[in-house]
Amino acid sequence: MTKYREILRLKSLGFSERNIAQSCGVSRNTVAKVLKKAAEINLSWPLDFDMTDSALEELMFPKDKSATNKRMPNFNYIRKELLRNGVNKKLLWVEYCEECRMNSEEPLMYSQFCYYIQKDEEKRMATMHIPRKPGEQIEVDWAGDPAHIIDPDTGEITDAWIFVGVLTYSQYAFVKAYMNEKTDNWIKAHIQMFDFFGGVTPMLVSDNCTTAVNHKKSDWYNTALNTTYHEMAEHYNLAILPARVRKPKDKPNVEGSVGKISTWITAALRNEQFFSLAELNASIREKLDAYNARKFQKKECSRLSLFLGEEMPLL
Repeated sequence: MTKYREILRLKSLGFSERNIAQSCGVSRNTVAKVLKKAAEINLSWPLDFDMTDSALEELMFPKDKSATNKRMPNFNYIRKELLRNGVNKKLLWVEYCEECRMNSEEPLMYSQFCYYIQKDEEKRMATMHIPRKPGEQIEVDWAGDPAHIIDPDTGEITDAWIFVGVLTYSQYAFVKAYMNEKTDNWIKAHIQMFDFFGGVTPMLVSDNCTTAVNHKKSDWYNTALNTTYHEMAEHYNLAILPARVRKPKDKPNVEGSVGKISTWITAALRNEQFFSLAELNASIREKLDAYNARKFQKKECSRLSLFLGEEMPLL
């Protein structure tokens, strides 16, 4: 909720709208809107203790309750009807409007009708937070968009694929480019990632790619790892849990990190030219260090402490 009391308090102290917006975590337009409305109704600091942010919101920006006075649809009926072939929201809205007219009631507009149906469905979406322990799990994947290397002699452009590993608890990331996504580079990437993190976690969640999973021996319920990948797991004494096909929520941290890394690393290097893999990885490492430092905002923070989830002094 918007910090209405804080906005009015800071304004009374002479702070600018820009500083108030930064302090309260809102936009300057919101600050200007609140101050303008407060001036219109002669509301100024100091305020009574019972004038909470909720009370201020109701006083300055009362909600329009005209839509809620209209007849609400029968959500249980709509949910059952949408499961039938050929039935969609448009048809149900037409039938709903006809029923409202027969009872001399005002119906919702189609956009409102769909909005309330969506809100009702959100109440039934089952979600669960899975707690993680420090150093318990790593999630790995290939980034979607490759980087590019230019041959200095021929000018030929070659794709370089980016491997991403993320510690689930601390969100500490490892990123490095490789010339292909074959098994040797897949294993090499894991080894270099373990060296970068300074340790190995008991569990590792990987993508359901051909370098990790033998799809011919796997089925919907049982997943068979490739021989080389399985041998690597035995060597490092860890359990590999491949994500299900088309189930990105099985490895949400690395999926989210891939998007952020695409912005802060891949996109940040879009205007630079690289003539070797080593040159590309040097630039990626520089961006990666800045990415991890910006994310954690720690001072003299060792990799082992992030691996174990220890608290470090803030800047």
